[in-house]
Amino acid sequence: MAKAKTAYVCNDCGAEYSKWQGQCTECNAWNTLSEVRLASAKAAKSEPRGGYAGGGNALVTALAKVSESEEHRTLIGIGELDRVLGGGLVRGSVVLIGGDPGIGKSTLVLQALAALAGRSKTLYVTGEESLGQVAARARRLGLSLDAIDALADTGIERILDTAIAQKPDFLVIDSIQTMYSDQIESAPGSVSQVRESAARLVRYAKEVGCAVFLIGHVTKEGGIAGPRVLEHMVDAVLYFEGEAGSRFRVLRAFKNRFGAVNELGVFAMGDKGLREVPNPSAIFLSNHEQPTPGSAIMVTREGTRPLLVEVQALVDQSPLANPRRVALGLEQNRLAMLLAVLHKHGGFALYDQDVFVNVVGGIRVQETAADLPVLLAALSSFRNRPLGHRLAAFGEVGLAGEIRPVPNGEERIREAASHGFERIVVPKANAPKKAPGGIQIIAVERLAEAIAVLD
Repeated sequence: MAKAKTAYVCNDCGAEYSKWQGQCTECNAWNTLSEVRLASAKAAKSEPRGGYAGGGNALVTALAKVSESEEHRTLIGIGELDRVLGGGLVRGSVVLIGGDPGIGKSTLVLQALAALAGRSKTLYVTGEESLGQVAARARRLGLSLDAIDALADTGIERILDTAIAQKPDFLVIDSIQTMYSDQIESAPGSVSQVRESAARLVRYAKEVGCAVFLIGHVTKEGGIAGPRVLEHMVDAVLYFEGEAGSRFRVLRAFKNRFGAVNELGVFAMGDKGLREVPNPSAIFLSNHEQPTPGSAIMVTREGTRPLLVEVQALVDQSPLANPRRVALGLEQNRLAMLLAVLHKHGGFALYDQDVFVNVVGGIRVQETAADLPVLLAALSSFRNRPLGHRLAAFGEVGLAGEIRPVPNGEERIREAASHGFERIVVPKANAPKKAPGGIQIIAVERLAEAIAVLD
């Protein structure tokens, strides 16, 4: 009996090696190589391999001669999910959705199938649960089961044969780590099995025009389990985020070929499943009876949506030789930089103080518009003086102490005005010529001008 050939594949970049080594020479990552068993040459020839984009007859075409066609989108009926997808599900697209166990991935796709039932033909393929468990969950959520077809199988060849016979418009694979191919001699969930199963599903979606949802497990670091090449193969990558004790769930788009990247959708987990939150600014704001020191309201932007989020800071005398700098929901290195700018250009030394900064609601802010609110919150806590009632702020702080403008300033101002804020601190370059009714615009150019707001 011939010895099975093996290879070692990097989980991050997909590079292959004949021998194991500690570091991948392509992406320089350590301890990411996994052993895979290669298929025989006879098995490899039996399966035709085409491009992910579809047909096998490839012709060189000038882009100027390619006619522009609008993508055919189908509205699922769940507003927050449609928003994250870019305005609906595109025909022939492949969407990968990941998240921690129990966060609501299967619940969301099951609700999406129920919303599409009657308008589109759907097929739910489960490899982790029995059909009885899926039906029990749907009844518990109060969903109609009349038009939802389900299949309990893990063999990718049999699943594709069934899909070709049923011709669904919407296909769900729960989950991609449980799928396997008979052509590859390795266990389900391995790098080679996940990559091959996903490749076949992507080819099927492009050739037939079926929209496919892939549910993926995540590692302890928070990334999709399996090779990173899986994220390159699909059209959209969505991640479920949420704190363990919170009932709110945030669905974020990290990749989307048909919509805005970093788009955000907010859901609330209840007895009847996930319920969309159309006004997420209301849940990220704390209703303090009295103005509280160390609290500032910032106007951030996630995807195409401006959000009002509360940032809290606690500045206290440190008993340690090296004071702590803790940031939750923000980048910690940027917090240290902002405190240095506050000392250099604001005249407030916090080098002997512990500084804790937290973004309320578990949301992660990844843009520089949070610089000014963070500094105002830290200074408010340090001086034990509230910022004032109904005050919001946004703006980037430069190393020279200047307040730099941020994109979409007018939309942020309108969002603050719609929630009843009376004053807003903005960079001078973002100040509109005419302020919305009922709001005072405080335009600042330097950090010292922004600090004067506290006086």
